[in-house]
Amino acid sequence: MSGMITRFERQVSGQGLFDITRGVAEVMSKQGVTGDGLCTLFIRHTSASLLIQENYDPRVLDDLQTWMNKAVPQDPTLYTHDDEGPDDMPAHIRSALTASSLGIPFIDGDLALGTWQAVYLWEHRENPGPRTILLHIT
Repeated sequence: MSGMITRFERQVSGQGLFDITRGVAEVMSKQGVTGDGLCTLFIRHTSASLLIQENYDPRVLDDLQTWMNKAVPQDPTLYTHDDEGPDDMPAHIRSALTASSLGIPFIDGDLALGTWQAVYLWEHRENPGPRTILLHIT
């Protein structure tokens, strides 16, 4: 089965979880996606990731970020790779622990997310550049 690939960019303001659900839905709508299928998302970076998480209580996102900061501290004594600054290697580890791609079914052209689910870009750098995400629709 063939599909279409579209890319979109998102600029974020630093470390944290950023809801990109609306952006994904807008891209799908602009591309004329209808019917049922699968939307695969892929982030083209090694210091950011994607995840589906609760969108109701923002404390969930805060707790995830707090946990990640404790699990993978930004401590320059722990790492040798720091080409882009002290957050460089921690960002790579955080990305390795999470996901670079997601598959989300769609029904009648709409993402089939649960009531309290959203798609997030999880930025692991303090001063990131624009992030490119590919959408593959099948």
